[in-house]
Amino acid sequence: MAVEVTERTLTQPATQSAADRAEEQRRAAALAEERRAERIRTVLEFVRFTLEAEGVAHARPSRWEVGDEWYLTASPAMDGLRIAEHGIGLLCAPRLHAPATAYARALNQAVWQERAGESLADHLEPFKAEFLAAARRSLS
Repeated sequence: MAVEVTERTLTQPATQSAADRAEEQRRAAALAEERRAERIRTVLEFVRFTLEAEGVAHARPSRWEVGDEWYLTASPAMDGLRIAEHGIGLLCAPRLHAPATAYARALNQAVWQERAGESLADHLEPFKAEFLAAARRSLS
């Protein structure tokens, strides 16, 4: 019994292989885009919580107690900031984690500790600028 070799028999495996490679490339590109979108959402969430923490720091009364109205706003804002910072550490480039941590610590200090002489903006601006620059580099 002779096996008939046709052009179709020879090209079908090559065509299927090319289609498989194209599908794998499409899946890889889609996954990369999903991960990038997740990193962008993570950075935006961190920025949202930094703005909330900065607002709490601006509203900080000279005297406050655990349980008062300011504290009841400050505590969840700072908890959210810590969670968002950990999200940066988990999902974003390692070079973004250190500036995010430094910015979060500066905000934590601004919220919970009294400032002596230095304005809030002067205290936070270097940390904010470094984080935003690192975020731009990381997401580009």
